[in-house]
Amino acid sequence: MKKRFNVLVTRRLHRSALDELGKRCNVSLHAGKIPIPKKNLINKIRDMDGLICHPYDIIDKEVINNAKNLKAISTFSVGFDHIDVNFAKSQKIKIGYTPEVLTNATAELTIGLILDVLRRISEGDRIIRNKKWNQIFGAYDYTGTEVAGKTIGIIGMGRIGIEVAKKANGLGMNVIYHNRKPVSKSIEKMLRTKYVSENTLYKKSDIISLHVPYNKDTHHLMNLRIFKKMKKTSFLINTSRGKIIDEKQLVTALKKKEIQGAGMDVYEKEPIKKSNPLLKLENVVLAPHVGSSTKETREKMSAITARNLLLALEGKKLLYSV
Repeated sequence: MKKRFNVLVTRRLHRSALDELGKRCNVSLHAGKIPIPKKNLINKIRDMDGLICHPYDIIDKEVINNAKNLKAISTFSVGFDHIDVNFAKSQKIKIGYTPEVLTNATAELTIGLILDVLRRISEGDRIIRNKKWNQIFGAYDYTGTEVAGKTIGIIGMGRIGIEVAKKANGLGMNVIYHNRKPVSKSIEKMLRTKYVSENTLYKKSDIISLHVPYNKDTHHLMNLRIFKKMKKTSFLINTSRGKIIDEKQLVTALKKKEIQGAGMDVYEKEPIKKSNPLLKLENVVLAPHVGSSTKETREKMSAITARNLLLALEGKKLLYSV
């Protein structure tokens, strides 16, 4: 009879994924406060062979040191900066994640934020709900900006960046990009895009969309020095990681009209506080970190997360390994 593994799951997964885990594992499902409090995590993980975690679950050296039997970590996310990857690997712990599957959902939200902030959709919704639409607007009273014909500059041409470029093409936008290195000529041709320097991208883009991972090199990549290089009529979109933008300096740039607006799904601290000055700005569209939050994507992510963990525990190759 095959050994059953002890597994901790820090948040509910799709039922089919939990059923799959249950065939080989004794599953301990955390059902309390989200994210799981660190003290609870440390107590529950002591005798676990595997861990399924989520963003905001901080899997640091202290947590890993308290998990003497831990062989595998599978995170329900494409990002893994909440895990001390180097230390985990030094302890021979395998780490799985869920890229690719959330590409389309995140790209769709990116386009949604672009359309929303440029056409002032959420702003108009607030006007109506706050009962401030008292008369028919004149020809120039409430004008937005068309996306067709505008130049979108994509920073980070990975899976999501490529999908955003495809969708931007469909909206009649011009696409330029900057990456650590250019993508292949065939991909550039398919996307009708051109590789440019960072400075050129900042200066020429009407919309800048961020699709880079968060690390020491991208911390506060977007700051007041950069905002001053951008067009005063430009918009900034972020569906990657919050700390890539210096939020205080973004607020300053928006107030001083260094740039025209922003659409954001991620923030330096989440959930954002009621005192966050972004909440008072009309030229910002805010989403509550829901880039991959579609029914279709969540079910696929659950399946991959569970499968990654089972494969790792059985000593097999993961579907997606960090």
